[in-house]
Amino acid sequence: MLHRRDLLKTSVASTLLGVMPAFAWGAQPRKKTGAAKFQLSLAAYSFNRQLERNWPRGRSKPGEMTLLDFIDYCGEMNIPGTELTSYYFPKEVTPEYIEKVKQRCQSHGLTISGTAIGNDFCFEGKAFEVELATTRQWVDYAAMMGAPVIRIFAGKVPKGSTAEAAIDRCVLGINESVKYAATKGVTLALENHGGITATPEEMLAIIDRVDDSPYFGVNLDGGNFRTADPYGDLAKIAPYAVNAQVKVAINPNNKGKEPADLERVVQILRDAQYQGFLVLEYEEDNPREEIPKYLDQLRKLI
Repeated sequence: MLHRRDLLKTSVASTLLGVMPAFAWGAQPRKKTGAAKFQLSLAAYSFNRQLERNWPRGRSKPGEMTLLDFIDYCGEMNIPGTELTSYYFPKEVTPEYIEKVKQRCQSHGLTISGTAIGNDFCFEGKAFEVELATTRQWVDYAAMMGAPVIRIFAGKVPKGSTAEAAIDRCVLGINESVKYAATKGVTLALENHGGITATPEEMLAIIDRVDDSPYFGVNLDGGNFRTADPYGDLAKIAPYAVNAQVKVAINPNNKGKEPADLERVVQILRDAQYQGFLVLEYEEDNPREEIPKYLDQLRKLI
């Protein structure tokens, strides 16, 4: 697998020989002008334990909250955005329900900053085709809601497969999905979410093979790298970010949680001239009571 730096060497050598190299560049860092700009949003996953949920591939759980209740909470928090994760929509999503969601957001002056799907592009055979179809379906839903971004996952190597084959399928899945998303004006943001994106090197190896498109980028998750230097690794993917999440805890070397340095995460995004929503994804206890404190902290930082 050739990475961008190797392709550059190939290009220089070929030029010296008077031969044009036959390759296409992969996805590029986002082109930005001016200083970083942030708007706050809150991910519905912050109430994962409380919300009714319909997990991908058939798993469901009743809850004490609905997605509409979550939208009301975001309105109470007086923030500009709300991220409406797909898991908390009804199993059968209808145009009428989407209209109800839009109207509820509008009543609170909320922008739908994005949505998210629990896809896995490493699956094989028919299961892979199902993931593609589900992604297209949620691109349609996002377009109907006016959600500009969908967080997508790469997945993990299935039992009996190889990392190389899984990455090949993932790249194919992303490229096919981005082509469709472009027709609807929706951007797909690949998240650093373990599996074959557990390190920035693995993530960049995939990005290098994704077709360059304004409808593809990265969802930077501030708490998902469980590496020796998670902040340094976040800085490596920040230039590609089209959506950004912060968590209130990190887990260096996967040895246990510690409080996240939110100021440092925001500065990493600022250095990358990030422009977009900063989405709090709270995964700890007592979300209703604790989230306001972290939103206040983020307001001061941005």
